[in-house]
Amino acid sequence: MADDPYTVLGVSRGASDNEIREAYRRLAKSLHPDKRPEDREAEEKFKKVSAAFRILGDREKRSRFDRGEIDASGQERPESQFFRNFGRGAGARTRTHRSGDDFTSFSDIFSDLFGGDTMSGARSSRGRDRNYTFEVEFLEAALGAKKRIVLPSGGTLDLNVPAGVDTGQTLRLKGKGDKSVSGGAPGDALIEISVKPHTFFERRGDDIHLTLPVTLDEAILGAKVNVPTVSGPVSLTIPKGSSTGKVLRLKGKGIAKSRSGKTGDQLVQLSIQLPDHIDDDLRAFIEGWRETHDYNPRFKLGD
Repeated sequence: MADDPYTVLGVSRGASDNEIREAYRRLAKSLHPDKRPEDREAEEKFKKVSAAFRILGDREKRSRFDRGEIDASGQERPESQFFRNFGRGAGARTRTHRSGDDFTSFSDIFSDLFGGDTMSGARSSRGRDRNYTFEVEFLEAALGAKKRIVLPSGGTLDLNVPAGVDTGQTLRLKGKGDKSVSGGAPGDALIEISVKPHTFFERRGDDIHLTLPVTLDEAILGAKVNVPTVSGPVSLTIPKGSSTGKVLRLKGKGIAKSRSGKTGDQLVQLSIQLPDHIDDDLRAFIEGWRETHDYNPRFKLGD
């Protein structure tokens, strides 16, 4: 059952039209969801205040409420409906009354408070936006994906993750936020993206960096090896005499930007890896090489 509208607005039953209007104006301004986002209690009070003013802000409805013909929600009381129907059956005529005559209307007050310029000021107030954080896989962010988000409420949102999205970017889903408490357009859902780290890919701007292990013989003699990229493996030529730290570039194998059409590169840094077990042949070769060569890579450091 709805609360007594006089109690909700904090006015007496003998309050003037102006006193009712000012009480509503004061409460609506302080409780409106646009002024107090994320405050559920204030939102519920705002709904009650609006419902109370729909009764007391209309002279005919207020009179009918005072006479006990309608309840606090504006519904016809059963006994009132009976006598109304009985009177019509006896040929009684009912007087029509245009609500809002000589009294500031509900929509006018809303327009004053919140700048509405539609037929009903209440409808000019959008629903609240909702903010969510959603984690996607590295390759989903790089290539784009379609995902379904399960909300805490149990509802779902279908999200198109655009290629090239990065951590911290926000995607907007129009009309997927809260419904307006006053009949306006719904708010939006704002999805902040968080990208999971990848096992071996690292994003830097629109480029992707990868450390590639190579064997001692591949680094010395050169080789062609397969290298993973976000779009699949490609062949890479390792130049002869490559050292750990050397960086090779794969053009166009980075992050593709769907809006600009530009694509970053993949930068491959070589890292020479020795076998877990050094066999006798390799050991003997290196010992013989060291005895006949005077090579010191730390010479430039003063060693």
